[in-house]
Amino acid sequence: MIARIRALFDGRRDGASGTDTGVDDLHLAAAALLVEAAVMDGTFDEDERRTIDALLQGSFDLDGEAAAGLIELAETAVAKSSQHYGFARVVKDNFSHDERVRMIEMLWEVAYADGHLHDFEASYMRRIAGLIYVPDRESGAARKRVRDRLAIPAGT
Repeated sequence: MIARIRALFDGRRDGASGTDTGVDDLHLAAAALLVEAAVMDGTFDEDERRTIDALLQGSFDLDGEAAAGLIELAETAVAKSSQHYGFARVVKDNFSHDERVRMIEMLWEVAYADGHLHDFEASYMRRIAGLIYVPDRESGAARKRVRDRLAIPAGT
């Protein structure tokens, strides 16, 4: 497990050289960004965990067990990483523009899972959007879609 995480940061798959990133590594990078968004406010509560679980299952066609395992692996990766750049790089390099916008929308869902946006979460969202090359306008539109879907008033 740790070798796969190290390979992810090195841009390698299963310790092999090269930059061929497999689907599992892409899922891990996306899950790690979601978990990191959840812990930005200092807590990783059950609402956030359920939101991430549902997003992973729905977006990556995973069953509950696979999603739970991916969340656990992502938690380990986030705990061992001092920065999110490696995860963001994998997403930027391997997701299409539309997939990156969807990733930002998923991140907004996690940020709003507890019903409000913490300042640290808002800052994280701006950084990640920039790192994965999603313009502010598109990130703002994704944020609005999430607030509308979750019935969260503007300004929250």
